[in-house]
Amino acid sequence: MMPSLLERDDETLLKSLFSAALRSAMPAGRFEGRLPDRPKGRTIVLGAGKAAASMAAAFESAWGGPCEGLVVTRYGHRVPTQGIEVVEASHPVPDAAGEAAARRILALAESAGPDDLVVALISGGASALLAMPAAGIAIEDKQALNRALLRSGAPIHEMNRVRKALSAIKGGRLLQAAHPARVATYVISDVPGDDPAVIGSGPTIPDATDPDEVLSILRRYEITLEDRVLQAMEANRLQPQAGATATDIEMLATPMMALEAAAEAARAAGIEPIILGDAIEGEACEVAREHAKLALDLSPERPVVILSGGETTVTVRGAGRGGRNSEYLLALALAMGGRSGISAIACDTDGIDGSEDNAGAWFDADILRSATAKGIDLAALLDRHDSYTAFEALDRLVVTGPTFTNVNDFRAILLRP
Repeated sequence: MMPSLLERDDETLLKSLFSAALRSAMPAGRFEGRLPDRPKGRTIVLGAGKAAASMAAAFESAWGGPCEGLVVTRYGHRVPTQGIEVVEASHPVPDAAGEAAARRILALAESAGPDDLVVALISGGASALLAMPAAGIAIEDKQALNRALLRSGAPIHEMNRVRKALSAIKGGRLLQAAHPARVATYVISDVPGDDPAVIGSGPTIPDATDPDEVLSILRRYEITLEDRVLQAMEANRLQPQAGATATDIEMLATPMMALEAAAEAARAAGIEPIILGDAIEGEACEVAREHAKLALDLSPERPVVILSGGETTVTVRGAGRGGRNSEYLLALALAMGGRSGISAIACDTDGIDGSEDNAGAWFDADILRSATAKGIDLAALLDRHDSYTAFEALDRLVVTGPTFTNVNDFRAILLRP
């Protein structure tokens, strides 16, 4: 007889909870019952994000009729589609392919007439993939700004306010381009709070970003822009469009849906789930230490798993390898001090944590002893933001490849009595 999930090793159990979260975030089957009325004219599907290709394939399957269009996704995240073209571009730093895709997507929106339907498919990553600078701004300016933002430790909602202010397609500008067509927007959320104006910088969600607010954000993180870029940003204010059609918004998947799916899988295995929240932000190391204290203060009489989501940040000082999830997990492991009966996993649901090839990592109570036996200084690696090297050396990376969805971070701390 196969052992129950609870009887299996911690690695298997933790990865099974992550898998349950991922399954809940897949777009397949989520359009049924949520489709717009069919138009007299064309159905034009436009999209961007790490889940854009899988969303396009799922929409085609549910729509069951003719449609055309273009979506852009991250390199390596393509899936087969029928009438909707899929192109790939760079993430998290935009490239020329993303700029070319954005210009084509905007042109398709502008070609829509009053009898047409425009379907927008937006998921996390669209901010970098839909890279169309405002007039007077070059793609090189946006690349430099993205690199600075990624290293700054700024939360995603602040990063996207800056990105919108410098874009010719984000912050509702795609919606304006599609006028007078009817627009329906489908979203997979990767941001705390699930605000559609923040997800992918809201291409179909009008947002009159104040340049003064953007300047305040840039000053906070000591990021400077050339005067010509600042002037272009001021000239790029979104102007209300008379008679513009608002978009209908459908949320296909969210971080909380993923956590609830993992919680249900835990209950089925006889584990009590505790969901801390799906919108946890802050420096990865600080969040890890708070979670460690919470876990160490518990004395459960039965197995418990502490689940959380959101998007932590890492203020980078150094040239180490890794992402926010592996940094969180390394800080958590050190704070746990090798306490028996405690294991954990932290992964990005898109399958890529930071700049490396892993979704994240996992550890059990044996991690500190294993590191000592191999002569690995975990604290030193954490100090230089080199968490990937730590977990690679200890054979505790979680590698999934592209998952074709993205509902942000997934973290689980398992406590056995």
